[in-house]
Amino acid sequence: MEPFAGVASTSPARNMPGFRRPERSAIMSEGRGGHDALRGLEKRRTRLLAGGGALLLSLLAAAAMAGGRAPAPAGFGVAGEARPGGTSLPLTPALGHVAVTEARGPGRPLVVIDPGHGGGDPGAAGVSGEVREKDLTLLLARELRQRLAASGRVRVALTREGDSGLPLDTRAAIARSLGADLFLSIHADSAANPLARGATVYSLSEVASDADAARFAATESGSAGASGAAEGSVRALLADLAVRDEMNASADFAVRLLGKAPGRIALRPEPHQFAAFRVLRRAEAPAVLFEAGYLSNAEDEAMLRDPDARARMIGALAGAIETEMALARASR
Repeated sequence: MEPFAGVASTSPARNMPGFRRPERSAIMSEGRGGHDALRGLEKRRTRLLAGGGALLLSLLAAAAMAGGRAPAPAGFGVAGEARPGGTSLPLTPALGHVAVTEARGPGRPLVVIDPGHGGGDPGAAGVSGEVREKDLTLLLARELRQRLAASGRVRVALTREGDSGLPLDTRAAIARSLGADLFLSIHADSAANPLARGATVYSLSEVASDADAARFAATESGSAGASGAAEGSVRALLADLAVRDEMNASADFAVRLLGKAPGRIALRPEPHQFAAFRVLRRAEAPAVLFEAGYLSNAEDEAMLRDPDARARMIGALAGAIETEMALARASR
């Protein structure tokens, strides 16, 4: 549940302790074909040239000779390209079809929104007993998609459209397979203290901001296991570079979100937290987990059930997303 920021700089996290400034990741998913693979390699080449990475360029060339595309888990790929207007992209049988809401112009970035929980996993329960996290996250995701579609500046996809349960790795695989430029996972919080309230934004980091963030990341990651580092020295190095890139880009986006919050989103103390969330790491894109509020708090629950209050929150989220994507597009 994180706030959003007005943007005066393209790197709002520049002065945040613990975050370095790599550029945006261009790792592409396997299965998108030679054109996208070469485009991904060219993006990485441009970034590395800007940073003076001659050695890494030679490693990238070696990787290209070995496989022609960046590493990705087997079995995930896009079977078609999005076209103007709403599009349903067939992925693997395990992933099914994912609807992509198109932007008003070609070449727009893709935002994948992940409504947390679903199916047999209801998530947190509201203090009233009338609200379930899985229903609220889906409602917020749909309202955010509608808001973004109305402006037409980005393409949008949801990891789930209804009350279906998805493993964490499937959610991340959808983002990878579609080549997401941004991944936003939406949740709602719960705490033993009924006075705890406010939104939180979690970004990806190898080191947690505090013990609570570490526990939350471990709970959300469940028993999914290790993150699955790439095999081989070249691929392992590329994977490490990509993760560092994504961590910094995630921190930047979290700060932008916080800057949009005043007057629109009630925040908890120290609203920007970070930890090693598996779903964020595996998305292979700048990614944050947004906790919209505490369902264990009567005021937060009432706020999240109020259409006007949700509209303010959605406006902040949409503004942060569109700013982030515009800056990313301008920097290419």
